[in-house]
Amino acid sequence: MNKPTLKTYRTTNWSSYNRALINRGNTSIWFDPNTQWYAQPQNKQGRNQTYS
Repeated sequence: MNKPTLKTYRTTNWSSYNRALINRGNTSIWFDPNTQWYAQPQNKQGRNQTYS
């Protein structure tokens, strides 16, 4: 039994494709200072819990 032929995909939107390749390794993370808060104290030893 013969193997089915593999499909060949052609890129038609090169500008978008190139931009996606550049941004693939971009791991920028933006933190909004308004979303940071401190959890209520738990009356336990250790550092306060924070969320950001």
